[in-house]
Amino acid sequence: MSDKIVVPNQMPNRRASAFKKILVPVDGSSQATHAANTAVLLARSQGAELIGVYVIDPFPYLGVGDASSVGLQAYLSEAKAEASKALGAVAYACSKQNVAFEGDTIERNVVYEGILETADTEGCDLIVMGSHGRQGLKALILGSVAQKVLTHAKVPVLIVKS
Repeated sequence: MSDKIVVPNQMPNRRASAFKKILVPVDGSSQATHAANTAVLLARSQGAELIGVYVIDPFPYLGVGDASSVGLQAYLSEAKAEASKALGAVAYACSKQNVAFEGDTIERNVVYEGILETADTEGCDLIVMGSHGRQGLKALILGSVAQKVLTHAKVPVLIVKS
């Protein structure tokens, strides 16, 4: 399944740049929005294209009996609406800065794997993402998507703190 948003680049590439395709994962949080805004400015400065991805985990909803399929559909519908809103905000920011943008919503059980898969599939040479800044026991129990991306990425990762 794919819900793509595309904004063409209207600015000529004036010079060779270090980065040509920058991936920015979004989740609707203020941290992701801050990282996306940073990624837009970086993409503009590099003449790069920005790739946005919103990863939906299709299985956090655990229902029982007949209600489970109805609940799952409601959950997915709400998640897709949030994804569209988050990616639409990045598309809007890109259009204001004349940065080419392509955004996609994907479903993966493990969010960081979806991010890394997108970076690989799209040929991205940088990942820019926010961090929720969890520390201590919360970070240990919940894990950190940013930490897992940092650990497993084949390309440089820029973590933007808010």
